[in-house]
Order: sequence, then structure tokens, then C-alpha cells
Amino acid sequence: MSYNPQQIVARGPRAVAEAAAEALDAEVELEGTTYSILEEDEDHDIWRIDAFPTAEEEDLQIQRVLTDFPELIVTAEQLADADWLAMALSGLPPVRAGRFFVYGIHDHGRAPVNAVNLRIEAGAAFGTGHHGTTVGCLIAYNDLLKKSKFGRVLDVGAGTGVLAIAAAKTGTPVAVGTDIDAISVRISNENAKLNQSTARFVHANGLNHRKVRSSGPYDLVFANILARPLVGLSMDIRGALKPQGLVILSGLLRTQERFVKAAYLSHGFKVVRRIHRDAWCTLVMQRV
Repeated sequence: MSYNPQQIVARGPRAVAEAAAEALDAEVELEGTTYSILEEDEDHDIWRIDAFPTAEEEDLQIQRVLTDFPELIVTAEQLADADWLAMALSGLPPVRAGRFFVYGIHDHGRAPVNAVNLRIEAGAAFGTGHHGTTVGCLIAYNDLLKKSKFGRVLDVGAGTGVLAIAAAKTGTPVAVGTDIDAISVRISNENAKLNQSTARFVHANGLNHRKVRSSGPYDLVFANILARPLVGLSMDIRGALKPQGLVILSGLLRTQERFVKAAYLSHGFKVVRRIHRDAWCTLVMQRV
């Protein structure tokens, strides 16, 4: 029996919404779930979680987790059989993050001549540039580029490929992305072609894929995934980096910052910068 896609929305105070988002992250069965958390009404301290399950089991698991937080008002709305993701994205404005301008086909005419323009089509992948974690990564990378260039860049959990493509479009000759989802890899490679970018993407779980190893060691690693995988990959990311290499970590809530930071500090990293956007945190750390 086919699943009719739904959008699950949960609204409530920031502390409760962040706790619920952290509970979603902690569920192994929901590791690949697409959701966002953002502030909806500052005056009334209302934060909002939007989740987009792709199967009935995932739908039920998300709603089960959210029922553990009675202060949240949870609603679910069935989405049309049409390409609902593309329809939703068509209403999103383009994103400016430093020198980078991220847009979809519906905003092609708005791309400025003085920006690094990234046309990103999401399809069934995650990472259009609108999410606070992706914007945080682009802002961090934009500022790093003011001081240095990066010859080799790895994007772990590439999604739509926006970060590796951004690296390739700003002079990185070797930009490699990985994702555990084969559809995301296909979409990333399609986006690379759309942007006339040399970034390339491989289907891989972790950093041991032959093409990932052969292109390293890296000057910079993007890892925009989730808090627990970030911790689990800390030693592998260290091994993939050159001495003094940098990693941009995101996909973690502010409440998870200490947990992730501690793992990297214990493996010989130091904090260079942190960026907070909505409920999300982006960390820039350096291998020492």
C-alpha cells in the first residue's frame, strides 16, 4: 500500500521545541528524516518544527516522539500527490549568505552578477540552502575564504551538493561529496552539472570509500549531518584532514553544541568559531 505524504507541524515554546527536535535526532529509526526547526513568533515565544516523513512507519514514529511533549500543538496535513517538495520550494525566496546566492529555477532571473550563484534543485534530497544549518556553513565558508583558499574539500552528507559545489565554484580544484542516500548522490551530480561545477559525488557510508580516500587528505571538511553521526565520525574526519585542516560542523542544535564540541576537542581539535542561526549551531574547528 502506497504512502500519502504528510507534513507534520509542531508548535510550542522554544525550550520544548528544541527538546523535541533533540528527541527526533536521538531516534535511530529517524536518522534520515527531513525536518526543520525555526522561530515563528518571537513576541509569543512560539517555535515550529516541520517534518516531512516519506513512509507510514516514519510518520508514526515522528508523531510518537512528539506526543512525549504535551506542550506542543501537533497537526498533520496530507500533501497532494503532485511534486509537493518542488511546489513548496517554489515559494521560497533565494538565500544570500556572504558572497553566495542560492536559488531555484523559479528565481533564475534574480541571480545577481556580483555573487557566486548556486542554482540548487532539491528533488527528493535535503539541503536547498534555506535551512539554518546550510546557511551557517555557507557563512562560515565565506569568511574562511577571505583568508585562504582550499585545494581539497570534502562534503560529508552532501544532500543536494550545495556545499561542495560552493567550494568548486570558488576555486577548489578537488571538491568531493558523499551521501548514504543514492537519490541524493544523483541529485547532487545533476546540480553540479547545472552549475558547470567540477564537484563530484559518491554513494558512501562514512569516509572509507576508495574515491574519498584517494582524493585526500583534505584542507577542509564540511559535515552538515546530525549530532550523533558527527560525534561518531570525529576520528575519521581527523584522519581525512591535513594537519591544521579545518572542519565545518553543522546539523546540531544549540543544546547539542557542548556534546559535539567535546568529542572533537578530545580528538585534537580546537574551536575557531561558532555561528548560531535559529535553534541551530555551526562550529568551525581546526585539527591541531
